[in-house]
Amino acid sequence: MSEDKFDTLRIHGGFNPEEHENAAQIPIYQSAAFTLGTAVQGDAIASGVVTGSYTYSRVGNPTVNTLEKRIAALDGGVDAVAVGSGMAAITYAILNVAEGGGRIIAPYDIYGAALDEFEKLFPKYGINFDLVENVNDFEKIQSLIQPDTKAIYVESVSNPTTEIADIEKLAEIAHQANIPLIVDNTFSTPYLLRPIEFGADIVVYSSTKGISGHGNVVSGLIVDGGNFDWANGKYPQFQENEYSLKNVNFPKNYSFSNVFGKQAFIKRIRMKYVRLMGAVLGPVDAYLELLGLETITERLDKEVATSLKIAKFLEKNPHVKKVYYSALPDSPQYELAAKYFPKGIGTVLSFELDGTPEQTDQVIDATHVFLYLPNVGDSRSLIVNPSKITHREIPEERRLKSHITDQLLRLSIGLEDSDDLINDLEGAINSAFNK
Repeated sequence: MSEDKFDTLRIHGGFNPEEHENAAQIPIYQSAAFTLGTAVQGDAIASGVVTGSYTYSRVGNPTVNTLEKRIAALDGGVDAVAVGSGMAAITYAILNVAEGGGRIIAPYDIYGAALDEFEKLFPKYGINFDLVENVNDFEKIQSLIQPDTKAIYVESVSNPTTEIADIEKLAEIAHQANIPLIVDNTFSTPYLLRPIEFGADIVVYSSTKGISGHGNVVSGLIVDGGNFDWANGKYPQFQENEYSLKNVNFPKNYSFSNVFGKQAFIKRIRMKYVRLMGAVLGPVDAYLELLGLETITERLDKEVATSLKIAKFLEKNPHVKKVYYSALPDSPQYELAAKYFPKGIGTVLSFELDGTPEQTDQVIDATHVFLYLPNVGDSRSLIVNPSKITHREIPEERRLKSHITDQLLRLSIGLEDSDDLINDLEGAINSAFNK
């Protein structure tokens, strides 16, 4: 199965009908717990000697596990863990790598809730962030690496200005310092970009977005590339004996690194953070996400084509000051887009109106096809004003440095007719500027 191509894996990956009463689609295992068989079998399952069996749905569930296996296959990872939201995925990944304290390097130009967490919440747990203006300022990033730096964190395509991270170069810098590169690949999905192929070690998703694709589930995913050496001395949490792992095969050195090797990171996420902190994804949500995955190619091919068409329309509109979409031919990042995103950079773009904040509000109110709500990656087209909604918690001075003005609007392009979407935007803009 791992040798199959993307469009086969999105349908069949991680699923064997013979293991599920020959069902063609993974059933929804709406069960809190699973019987363990004999006492001997129960001990073997609980200690990790036997894999592929289930005990309790907070730790593992067959429906959820199918989603995890499928995403790992699509992304080229060794394993994945599904959690209750994209923010849970980010939080668990950061905690797992910097547990006990340390520093993370990240850009300012990221999702507002993530930046709020990085600046205001994580420092209270001893995890501090060195934030940079330009994600591809390699000299600056290298200069920030200290003995207690635990990782570099980036978004493959930033929210909301679509800045592209040069993942290959950033991975090289990270690995020279014996630290991992964590990539939030939410906007791209594994269909448009597989960061692990370019050196990323951990990939996180708000799979609420393009992976699910229908705006009907809140979920997150963490994918482990399986290439980073967590026993290199900088991450003692992976070398501590974990009593729950002690079994007949590992009676002495029963640490995550020794027991699980290349899967140490993702196994520790599941057994320490999901199991103990409990941001569990339910089987119904996993089922809905699997259904969404089955059409990801067709959805994104159309949505990306429409996104580029709309970006080009906005470039020519006299009331638009600036369009942020790195796939445009005149974008300074066009070469990076061609390198990393031959199928397109995604369905999200932003544009700044050459007007007042009041006119920006009027554009929002005058749209009819676009829905005004703070999500992306839906089959419906969406519009939002980041300065007042998705990035509201960021101080104004910081927002302006990331080009997030009160005149900036973010679009997420869905599956509607492209001409209808353009007409909706054109009518709304004209209405606001001709009053």
